[in-house]
Amino acid sequence: MRQAGHIVAEVLALMGDRVKPGVTTAELNAAADALIRKRGAAPSFKGYHGFPASICASVNTEVVHGIPSKKRALREGDLISVDVGAIYKGYHGDAAMTYCVGVPTPEQQRLMDVTQQSLRAGIVQARAGNRLWDIIRAIETTVHAAGYDVLRNYQGHGIGREMHEDPGIPNSLSDSRGRPPNLLLRPGITLAIEPMVVMGSGEPRVLSDNWTVVSADGTLSAHFEHTIAITNGEAEILTKL
Repeated sequence: MRQAGHIVAEVLALMGDRVKPGVTTAELNAAADALIRKRGAAPSFKGYHGFPASICASVNTEVVHGIPSKKRALREGDLISVDVGAIYKGYHGDAAMTYCVGVPTPEQQRLMDVTQQSLRAGIVQARAGNRLWDIIRAIETTVHAAGYDVLRNYQGHGIGREMHEDPGIPNSLSDSRGRPPNLLLRPGITLAIEPMVVMGSGEPRVLSDNWTVVSADGTLSAHFEHTIAITNGEAEILTKL
């Protein structure tokens, strides 16, 4: 999983270099797919429940699961969230980052900063002896303190030989779907923690492609994710260079 995570981190670094005005999301997808395969891995997302691409590319009010397109060229001032998964020797890595095309406005920068801060807050709580709700509470508290909301009905997850494994990791305690998230964290557990944050209401809406999830009220969004491993001390982040 360390190797799979390193490949994902490499791809996200490449995406950061490639995000420029005029570049299409299909071009980003092609570059990501090529690097994943060059490293001897396979894209986790391609064909997953019929998903047609190797990355998710979600722009502005699109929060997650955006489908790359030759018709979607990035423009100065866009926010784009890129979600990447890779399978290496039967194990998955999964991570996401949000980038601004050009110089972000103060509002865009704050949204990205808060989303990253909420991810870091969740990872700090990902320690042996804590419980899953400690991660969730840390994310939710950070986001709500900034005046933002988390996307409802979408969540992080366990990860390993499958991309999505138990437990589900909602970003709000009120979004736990009736199941108390009281899992005791133990060394060796691997999780994909991924706050999806919107400036307005957390109510989602799925577009007609049956994949792309947007903020129902049309407000901007950001998405950051890491795959981590629980240890006896601080969590190990598997998807960073």
